[in-house]
Amino acid sequence: MDDELLPIGRFARLVGLSVGALRHYDDLGILRPADTDRFTGYRRYRTSQLEDGRVVARLRELEVPLEEIRDILAADDPVERARRLDDHRARLVARNDRLVRVLHQVRGVTDRGEPIVSKPPEPPELDPATRRALAAGLYNHTWTLLETHPRTPAQDDELIHSAHASRYHWGELGADIHLARGEWLCSRVYATLGRAEPALHHARRCIELVEAAGADASRESWDLPAAYEAMARASAVAGDTAETARWKAKATEALAGITDAEDRTLIEGDLATLP
Repeated sequence: MDDELLPIGRFARLVGLSVGALRHYDDLGILRPADTDRFTGYRRYRTSQLEDGRVVARLRELEVPLEEIRDILAADDPVERARRLDDHRARLVARNDRLVRVLHQVRGVTDRGEPIVSKPPEPPELDPATRRALAAGLYNHTWTLLETHPRTPAQDDELIHSAHASRYHWGELGADIHLARGEWLCSRVYATLGRAEPALHHARRCIELVEAAGADASRESWDLPAAYEAMARASAVAGDTAETARWKAKATEALAGITDAEDRTLIEGDLATLP
């Protein structure tokens, strides 16, 4: 028969799971048998369930949590399944990073004689005024490096680190619009260096944060067109002409909302340098 009923033992062997695991997954609602004898409790599965059984076995090998496996099996959309697996990958990467840090600390005790009870050093506490000064100063320093030509490879490295350091200190101050401007700067730096993927990432974050700020009093009328300009520039670096044109058009349309003529001129100048 095309979809015959298989005893639990045979099904277990075919999918690579133990009988005990299959019973557990039945109890959790992850992989239900097609038939359960109401008197003996004996479970049987259809051959059409073999693929799901093999998926469960493979996901357990990949250490996907059981509740996540249930959601993956329930998701008919391949894109949604891939998204959930990507979330799991990110959790594994974070766990691996933590283990690397722990290994480093253990080596400090065993190889360098550090005391077991010592606490890893933490960054010094900075008051908001100091953080604001650092964020603004690093922002300006990044622009100085952007305007430097030619730059050395060391200056290109400094350019990246300076932009991210500025973004970090703005982040510690907490206002969405300051975070957006920090993301805009990071996107501009990567676009200038011809690195499309991080330029696109930071441009997207810039737009998200500007939109999240909404009508916040700290948001300026040029923030939104500037965010669109960043996305257009990053798209150009990625070689996506359609997206470049789309975001450039959105930025041009948003220029009408800029109240200050000098601000409008600055962004118009940026847009003029795009393809």
